[in-house]
Amino acid sequence: MSHPTPTAPAETGERRHFLAWVSSFALAGSAIISALANFVFLKPRATYGAPSRFSIGRPDAFPSGARIAIEQRRICVAREGNQVAVISTTCTHLGCIIGVADTGFACPCHGSRYDQDGNVTAGPAPSPLPWYQVKLAPNGDLEVDTNIQIKPGTYLNI
Repeated sequence: MSHPTPTAPAETGERRHFLAWVSSFALAGSAIISALANFVFLKPRATYGAPSRFSIGRPDAFPSGARIAIEQRRICVAREGNQVAVISTTCTHLGCIIGVADTGFACPCHGSRYDQDGNVTAGPAPSPLPWYQVKLAPNGDLEVDTNIQIKPGTYLNI
C-alpha cells in the first residue's frame, strides 16, 4: 500500500501565494463592479420634456384681433384689443395638434371642431380646449404656464 507523499514546504508556499493573489484580484474586481453599479444607480435616468413655463415674446408681436398658433409649444395666442389669452392647441380627444381655422379650431385627425373660445362644436372631442395662465414678466415679455389652467374667457389686460 502506498502512502501519500507529503507536500514540500516550497509548494505549499507557492500555492498559498497563488490563492492569495487570485482572492485579492477577485475582491478588487467585485469592488470595482460594485462601485460602477452604485454610480449607474445614483445617476438619474429621467428625461425632461419641454418646460411648462416659457416666454412667448412681447405683446406687440401679437396684433389686435389675431389668433397666432405657436406649434412648437402647442398653444394659440389670442389678442383682442389690450387683452391677451393663451389657448391649448392639443385636441382633447386623442391629443392631435389642431389648427387655427376661420371659425375657431379644427382637428385634422378625427374632425373635432372648436369655436373661437375653444368650446366643442362638432366631433368626438369630450371637452373644450384648456386656457392657460399668461402673465406679463418683469422684462415685458408674455409668460405662459401650461401647468396652470384658467377659466375659459379669462384674458390678461396689458
